[in-house]
Amino acid sequence: MKLAFLLFKYSHFGGLERNFLRIAHACTKHHHDVHVFTMDWSGHRPSDLSISLVPSHGLRNHSRCRSYVEWLTNNINPADFDLVVGFNRMPRLDLYYAADVCYVREMARRRGYLVRLTSRYRTYAALEQAVFSPESQTEIMYLSETERRHYIDAYGTQVSRFHYLPPGVDRQRIRNSLSPGTRARIRSDLGLTNGDVFLLMVGSDFRRKGVARSIHAIASLPPALRAKSHLIVIGRGKARPLQRLATRLKVKDRVRFLGGRSDVPEFLAAADLLLHPAISENTGNAIVEALVAGLPVIATETCGYAFHVRDSGAGEVIPSDPFDQQIMNDRLAALLLSPTLRSYHETALAYTDTTDLYSRPQTAVRIIESVTLRRQP
Repeated sequence: MKLAFLLFKYSHFGGLERNFLRIAHACTKHHHDVHVFTMDWSGHRPSDLSISLVPSHGLRNHSRCRSYVEWLTNNINPADFDLVVGFNRMPRLDLYYAADVCYVREMARRRGYLVRLTSRYRTYAALEQAVFSPESQTEIMYLSETERRHYIDAYGTQVSRFHYLPPGVDRQRIRNSLSPGTRARIRSDLGLTNGDVFLLMVGSDFRRKGVARSIHAIASLPPALRAKSHLIVIGRGKARPLQRLATRLKVKDRVRFLGGRSDVPEFLAAADLLLHPAISENTGNAIVEALVAGLPVIATETCGYAFHVRDSGAGEVIPSDPFDQQIMNDRLAALLLSPTLRSYHETALAYTDTTDLYSRPQTAVRIIESVTLRRQP
């Protein structure tokens, strides 16, 4: 089959992009011809994919996205492909990989009415409606049952158009890093001793991931515990405002931003606890990756994968609607002081050995092939 994969931008460190690439590779292993159309590709270009850079213009992200869609409309004929698969919301898709939360619902929940008058809102809302409206023919690969319900509530999307994808954790890559030597080396590189508490956050878009919430929580710890606790943040985002917050809360020396990294599994092996108190999160790949590494997790219930923390019994799930900072502060302190924290390692490993957190690429290929066969004359 000849497949068109549409993606606004590719960066090696993005969770969406990593899943896109694993699905694309799984398709080529099944002898499908994958053509990628994107505005920007950062990093190594795999030889098994045909990658085309799409010209775009505009000063803001939504303007460039609109320009990208216009170019595709004028230059790409869907009839030239057996299936058009989108990894961002846009018109004329046969199949959409739904990694994002429902945009119109999120704006209504967090912003006032005036946001609907902006060009940014109108652009993204129109792109979302093109996928999820009842009139659309686009089928949807969804990752979170919660977000599936949100889309159906917002648009009246037909249930039959949704296809579930399990997580796609690379278990071998993570488990290969789980050694005492890796833990000792990473902690040594960070200047941490065995007695220090290593709190880890992984993910881009620091505001949405709740990094400020974690900084407030570490600042609230009892003095003796705070003095040996360190928050390490991996990912891309605006760190400067958060560094100012840490300075104001007198924990500047407790918080470090390392940027995007390709060795995240080694940090999972070295950390004592993953924090993921996201404000908005469709799934939260870092949550299930941490559990596969045997790392306990504190996450907000808004995260689509928070139920894995609850079902595994390897961490804490914090209410998020509304979110109460004091509850997170108390849960963090209680967990770090609990003698059972270390036992969560085996609890998480046992859960992830018996739960499918791994087959997303293979399942996506089966869905792509099935949809293609149904749509052929």
